[in-house]
Parts: sequence; structure tokens; C-alpha cells
Amino acid sequence: MWPAHGQAAFVRAGQPQVQVGPNQHAAPIASVAKVMTAYLVLRAHPLRPGEDGPTITLTDDDVADTDRRRRQQESVVAVAAGEQLTERQALQALLLPSANNIARVLARWDAGSEDRFVARMNAVARSLGMTHTRYTDPSGYDDATVSTAVDQVRLVVRAMRLPAFAGIVATPSAMLPVAGIVHSTNTLLGHDGFVGVKTGSTAAAGGCFAFRAVRRIGGKPTTITGVVLGQPGHDRIAAGLAAADAMVDRIAAQWLRAAPTEMMPS
Repeated sequence: MWPAHGQAAFVRAGQPQVQVGPNQHAAPIASVAKVMTAYLVLRAHPLRPGEDGPTITLTDDDVADTDRRRRQQESVVAVAAGEQLTERQALQALLLPSANNIARVLARWDAGSEDRFVARMNAVARSLGMTHTRYTDPSGYDDATVSTAVDQVRLVVRAMRLPAFAGIVATPSAMLPVAGIVHSTNTLLGHDGFVGVKTGSTAAAGGCFAFRAVRRIGGKPTTITGVVLGQPGHDRIAAGLAAADAMVDRIAAQWLRAAPTEMMPS
């Protein structure tokens, strides 16, 4: 059931044991790192349904950082000095178009500095038993930010328990004050049962995708939360999405063959 390349892991809702594929090793995870960034922000600044949260005012320094990242061909959204983003809008920018510049904005807003925020990322990773994970930046652009598929599955399960996080990653697009309409890089949303979570890609990381899908197996909805890392291909994001989609297909088919009577609706 596992992808031919890279590494993967998944867990089925209601089962405590994460299913772990071969080749688990600490590897770059690209923008999948933003799951931890959003998780920490929402733990410190919870958003209830309908709330947009506090306002973050962007500075000349944020604009200069954005310009620098754009020259490096990083993923960014347009910003302006004096622009005000609500917490929800900042998280939308982080999680939908995968804006590295907003990862930095959120880190500094939450912890006062990127260094302090990254220290918190690593402390929380340790507390969650993510023993093969090391964060060096809040966006994942740094190839020294590494983890395993199984470690990231543990985090995604926690993050998806936060209604604001689950709601944002299930949203295909959002409106930002300066950038305008931004779209999720997760083009599987709304297809094949996918309801999130976060793509990632760099040359070192390959195609990565932390995902949740809800499939009807034997007539019953079954939730699968998983992660694929290190998928090869010219279009790395597409490679990560395709690997996850195929893996969920294989998982569903295997379960249906293994327990057809158990899964049939009563």
C-alpha cells in the first residue's frame, strides 16, 4: 500500500496505532512544517467558530523580508507596510498558498522572535514524542528542518482536533487585504474524500503531503490521516498529492477485502 519512493505513514480514526511504511528516516519536510507553526499559534491564540482573532500589523521589515524571499523564488503572498491581517487571515495565508513570509510574521508575533518560536516548535515536538524531528525555521524552507512521516502523522492528528485549523485547511480559497484571493495548493480538496491538510515541496524534500481523507468503505465513513514525504517528479506538489491519493485507494481496497462483512452497513 506504500508509495514506491520516499516514506509514508497513516492512522485510521478509532485505532491508536500508526501504520508505518518502510524507509522512515529524518528528512526535509518543506512546508509540511507549517502544520506545527499553525498548531502552536492556535494553541497560544485559540480561535472559536466565527472569530477572526487579534490583528497583526505588517511593517517595512516584513515587506523587505517578502521581497528577499520572492527573489529566492520562495512561496510568498504580497504584503504592504501598515497592512492589517487578522490571525485567521494570517493562518489562511500560511496554510493555503503556503506563504513563507507569513510564517515569519506569525512566529515573531507569537513568540517575539523566530528563534524563540523555533525553540517552542522543538519543545512541543519532543512533548508529542516526535523523536526524529528537528525544526530550524517556521516555514520549512530550510532543508535542516527534518522529520519522519510517522512523526508528522502524530502532529497532524493533534492539529486536526483544533476546529479552526481543520476549517482553514479544508478551505479552497480565501481573501486577503493586499494579496487578494489566494488558493490552496491542495488541489485534492473536495475530491476523493480529501478534507486537508498541507502540501510541501523543495528540491531536497521532494513532494510532501500531510493529508486527511474520509472514504466510505463498506458503506461506512472511514477517516484516514497520513503523510507522504520525498516523492519524486518534475511537479513535486503534484507528485505528493498523487502518491497520497493512490495510497488512500490502496488502503481502502485492502480494508474492504480484509473485512467485507464487518464493514457492511447494518
